[in-house]
Amino acid sequence: MPATLQLRSERTPDGIVTLWLAQPERSVIVLDQWLLDQLHLFFEWLAAQPPATGFILRSASERSFVAGADIAEIARLDDSGLHAYLTLGAHAFARVSRLACPSVAVVHQTALGGGLELAMHCDGLIAQSPPPGQKPWRVGLPEAGLGLCPGWGGTQMLPARIDPAEAIRAAAGGTTWGIDAPPAGLFDEVIPHGADPHAAAIRYIRANPRVGAPTIPRSIDPGNRDAIAVALSAVRSTLPSTPAAHAVVEAVEVGLAEEWSAAIGAERRLLVALRHTPEAQERIQAFLARSGGSGAGRGDAGTRPRAE
Repeated sequence: MPATLQLRSERTPDGIVTLWLAQPERSVIVLDQWLLDQLHLFFEWLAAQPPATGFILRSASERSFVAGADIAEIARLDDSGLHAYLTLGAHAFARVSRLACPSVAVVHQTALGGGLELAMHCDGLIAQSPPPGQKPWRVGLPEAGLGLCPGWGGTQMLPARIDPAEAIRAAAGGTTWGIDAPPAGLFDEVIPHGADPHAAAIRYIRANPRVGAPTIPRSIDPGNRDAIAVALSAVRSTLPSTPAAHAVVEAVEVGLAEEWSAAIGAERRLLVALRHTPEAQERIQAFLARSGGSGAGRGDAGTRPRAE
């Protein structure tokens, strides 16, 4: 029986469409095969509707925006299956960046690994602070903490949004940030707890009409290539001497020398290979043991290997 679209969406009278990410029977959203298939179904549905004037990406989970990839599912895949999974995700995310209207992600809780990569495929990012007294939630690319590297463009997008030296160091070391101290440039706005995130997203869309229709997200390009190359040269000798850090550097180098599709292809190749290293095998098994085998994301502040 063909799969049916189960993700909820809304449309304003003037054409701004909101997609709510959710997963049945999960309180923490992770990127698994089901959710990636749902993203494709949604964008197929959206293409058959009147053109949207804006796109807002939100999460229905109270505990996460998206906590990352499903590590348990990744651990069960063979190499060809993992490559296919990463490719499926890349194609789903690309449908966000190819929209002909402005797009914005509202990040109200943890956004790690693939969750942040999905958000960064939007034009804008808006974050919301937690209630007073609540521990700040985390954001970043922690894959190196599991002996892996980003697989959906993180090595290309993060240096284009924040200080490139800080971005490369963070990706190579698996460092994440609390929302109380995010790197400058990552979010277009951080709104306080209690503010209306939907209203903030609509304000962003109306203030940032898209000019043209870019086919890739904000990433390494001719306009920032020289600055990112200088940053890579400056931090190279300070990075950890680990297979994961070497993979991040290689992916950045591919992005500098070639272009987006070659770079994310390199990320996929490198991630599949890293999965077999003793370091990754040990850390993935330890992570699954701590999470009870659920593999709920690339990690969160309570369970993931800390690389800070």
